[in-house]
Amino acid sequence: MDKMNQSSAEAEAETIEPLRYLSKGEAAAIETELMRDYRFGQQQLIEIWGQACALAITKAFPLRSLAKKQPTVLVICGPDQNGSIGLVCARHLRMYEYEPTIYHPQRSSQSLHQDFTVQCEKMDIPSLSYLPTEVQLINDAYNLVIDAMMGPDADCANLREPYPGILVTLKQIKIPIASVDVPSGWDVEEPSQDGINPEVLISLTAPKKCAISFSGKHFLAGRFLPYDIQKKYDLNLPEYPGTDCLIEL
Repeated sequence: MDKMNQSSAEAEAETIEPLRYLSKGEAAAIETELMRDYRFGQQQLIEIWGQACALAITKAFPLRSLAKKQPTVLVICGPDQNGSIGLVCARHLRMYEYEPTIYHPQRSSQSLHQDFTVQCEKMDIPSLSYLPTEVQLINDAYNLVIDAMMGPDADCANLREPYPGILVTLKQIKIPIASVDVPSGWDVEEPSQDGINPEVLISLTAPKKCAISFSGKHFLAGRFLPYDIQKKYDLNLPEYPGTDCLIEL
């Protein structure tokens, strides 16, 4: 490379701004704008995110790489939006020839969540009535766990059962955990000191502040974001490869 091209490349590298990590308030504000000003529907967003999560799982855990003969996956779905995203993820994984099983710690009264649940039931995706407390049963039955239990809106300081018990179980399992957006039990604003330790994190829209020091495989699903929102919040999203809807950070 000649000196002129080298200095130009160095200048370009210096102008690349770092990826923005969002606070809880910023993440909520972006979602509000998407639905209020850009007329995205909640169901539309959940479908986009859920399919992207399923694609991230296929990249992090390809069928051929799974340790067990059956491509079993346990998807833990909370009653709020992250849980709905987990349901969509499970449905798409079924289409990708994985064998998901869903566990609902608590059933949701939200009609949208119930719709996604029915879609999974119609695709013969089984559900667990309870989560085994004997960790080895989970290790033996599944290749990995998808944590779609809490998400960025959870109040981790005031968790009620069954969630603290589930977190204790997830801390003990040996199979990989893939968390959706924010690992359950983590504060959105900062990394967890004693929470679960996912091997994979799938950030939605833009990564949250708690993911700054995350050392596992980290995927981002945010390619649908309008450019004006990206610019307004200085998100500095990476360039996605080809036509992919997610990127590994």
